[in-house]
Amino acid sequence: MPTVQLPRWSMDNFGVVSLSLAAVARSVVGRRRATHRHRKTTLCAITTTRSDQIFSEAKDLMPGGVSSPVRAFKSVGGNPIVVESVKGAHLFDVDGNEYIDYVCSWGPAIIGHADENVQKALRAQIAKGTSFGAPSPLENVLAKMVIDAVPSVEMVRFTNSGTEACMGMIRLVRAYTKRDAVIKFEGCYHGHADAFLVQAGSGVATLGLPDSPGVPAGATMGTLCAQYGNLESVEQLLKEHEVAAVILEPVVGNSGFIAPTKEFLQGLRDLTTKYGALLVFDEVMTGFRISYGGAQEYFGVTPDITTMGKVIGGGLPVGAYGGKREIMEMVAPAGPMYQAGTLSGNPLAMVAGIETLSKLKDPEIYRHLDRVTGKLINGLLDAAREAGHAICGGHISGMFGLFFCEGPVTCFADAVKSDTDKFARWHRMMLERGIYLAPSQFEAGFTSLRHTDEDIEKTIAAAKEVFALL
Repeated sequence: MPTVQLPRWSMDNFGVVSLSLAAVARSVVGRRRATHRHRKTTLCAITTTRSDQIFSEAKDLMPGGVSSPVRAFKSVGGNPIVVESVKGAHLFDVDGNEYIDYVCSWGPAIIGHADENVQKALRAQIAKGTSFGAPSPLENVLAKMVIDAVPSVEMVRFTNSGTEACMGMIRLVRAYTKRDAVIKFEGCYHGHADAFLVQAGSGVATLGLPDSPGVPAGATMGTLCAQYGNLESVEQLLKEHEVAAVILEPVVGNSGFIAPTKEFLQGLRDLTTKYGALLVFDEVMTGFRISYGGAQEYFGVTPDITTMGKVIGGGLPVGAYGGKREIMEMVAPAGPMYQAGTLSGNPLAMVAGIETLSKLKDPEIYRHLDRVTGKLINGLLDAAREAGHAICGGHISGMFGLFFCEGPVTCFADAVKSDTDKFARWHRMMLERGIYLAPSQFEAGFTSLRHTDEDIEKTIAAAKEVFALL
């Protein structure tokens, strides 16, 4: 296992730093704002007429006009841009505007959009067929790559999404342990299956009450919530309940970017072993993104089961769960625990995943991601500090995030202190300058192999301008 490399500018919290608002900064900001009008602006001539028209029509055709809620820009206001094409680290909307993309399709586009090798492999596979409904040799190839890379995985089952992977995983841990209760953490997301839709960050969360209409209370009664980073809250639940598994995002990406300490992850490993529960890392977001072997390789803590998605499909719909052979042999047809899928292991997702993981074997990829993302996050934090804003944030490899509040942010309760109104204004003003960021304060950002120093410098220049105007 490689040694964990802490970001050089924050040795205490794996990449989370806080920047205080000082009186001196206020006076400097006042002078800077007074002279800002004399500086050349980076504001782009962006028009969104066609995007607005298409989105207006979409709202009559699909709930909220989108196929996934965050895309509707409800958290940041205004209409979303409608994308026509992507290439490298850039996306292009239907109005002809170009943006530097820090969403990266919510993580999968780690080697860049529309990679030539992936496209070539897909074209070749399409000529052979897009779905077989039968075994293909491509499944073996990708399965071997995942098993070789991820420390916890001895066998793997492919699915069509991260949600499906987590659905199979929770059924598996209950079948294997013959226990019903599972522990998740406030602010961690594991897909939209009923068992995981438990409100995070509220007092009723530990009662297992559902967080969405249509989810019966019985579906979530076995779901217990603990506080991320707090081992005492976990052990208390383990003492009080027969727990099948402790499940978490090892690096939180769905409350914004929140990094753990290795001590927390190792503590979970020790506690689950002590109380006979399984440890599950949901690496749908972190798998093959923060290192080739995921968060478990990066931090040197091995779970019993891992869920994956995003990167392993090279931009196509995919999911997977894997773990120790003894546990995975519970899954049908090897064992009695049923799970299936018409398009699971489909050849298009397999071939795109093979091409993507093949490129990621080069360790220089992760050095590049860490360098450009560190340059980006430090530049954004410095720009905010110079303008007098309270802000904190950090990164690990090609995953990053910011919070508009004093730091550090170490759990969901800290994250919700962020100034979401300020974030929304910042997001809109950055978008107007050709920078496409996640349209929610509570989503992580991503970089790719194709992000260049020029992209980062343009982004920081835009941020300096926007922070001075906020």
